[in-house]
Amino acid sequence: MRSPLATGGALLATAALLLSLVACGTPEPASTAPAAAPTVAATTPAPTVTVAATASRSVAEAKIAAVTAYDAPDGAVVSEFGNPLPSGAPLTFFVEENRGDWLRVRLPMRPNGTTGWIRASDVQLQALHYSLYVSTAARTVTLLKDDEIVQSFPAAIGTGDTPTPLGEFYLTELFAPTNSGYGPYAYGISAFSEVLNDFGGGPGQIGLHGTDDAGSIGQSASHGCIRLFNEDITTLAGLLPLGTPITIE
Repeated sequence: MRSPLATGGALLATAALLLSLVACGTPEPASTAPAAAPTVAATTPAPTVTVAATASRSVAEAKIAAVTAYDAPDGAVVSEFGNPLPSGAPLTFFVEENRGDWLRVRLPMRPNGTTGWIRASDVQLQALHYSLYVSTAARTVTLLKDDEIVQSFPAAIGTGDTPTPLGEFYLTELFAPTNSGYGPYAYGISAFSEVLNDFGGGPGQIGLHGTDDAGSIGQSASHGCIRLFNEDITTLAGLLPLGTPITIE
């Protein structure tokens, strides 16, 4: 798997940003590649997290200009997804099930939790080792590697009126914002606000990002996005490839 900060593969989006994440405004991508992030310390204490052990996880990255998702192998069309994304990031899907010629994947669309079947020939698979677990009750984001806890980070989540959506999602794109509000990095998540149908000209997509308001960390303070301290999102940006699964409970 390529580094998530690799500009050649457009994993760090450098094209014109059309995505408007629900939180602090509309970020704009940086024009240059960021410096490498620090290594995570495996000894950092973390809360108890119960996860289902997974033999293998993989991300499917599109090889063609558009990937069609179906409700079953050779079934009815659910939606078509263009590659790359409007931001310039490659189109990716988290793989839920592999049946050889067909893959059941998580889809970055409403309603949250939608899955569909795509042709394996349309994508290339890469193994995933990292995953994220978000506790809205504890307001933490926990990083796991091969289902073993590595580190936990304090976070801000959505307010009571604009809650962070719960469910099984994945990281869809990575930005280095140049405007205020998002900190040094912002991941798009395949989740959408369940109370805001649009925000800042975009579809109300949820993000995982830094913040200019460090005092909000540990609070219910956002429009649904998950905020981290800037040093913590920088750590994750140096580790997590697109397609990384994120569970929000």
